[in-house]
Amino acid sequence: MYLHLGQNVVVPERTVVGIFDLDNTTGSHITRKYLSDAEKAGRVISVSEELPRSFVVCTDKAKSDMKIYLSQLSSQTLTKRLGSILAE
Repeated sequence: MYLHLGQNVVVPERTVVGIFDLDNTTGSHITRKYLSDAEKAGRVISVSEELPRSFVVCTDKAKSDMKIYLSQLSSQTLTKRLGSILAE
């Protein structure tokens, strides 16, 4: 199954490591540094032109690849979508 992150972007649900609210998590300097380092490494993908409300960390263990998706959808919405996928 796939998790729809907004616009036309979907990721396999098995690759989702975490869904985080930007307002709550970027208060920490550790999170800001993590996101800054990931952006410098080219691992951050913006899903929309709109102001992001959440970020989703995904990893592909087979490729040892990690991506961070910035989404305009709230972390609650994405968590509910993921929950409904896992319940199926």
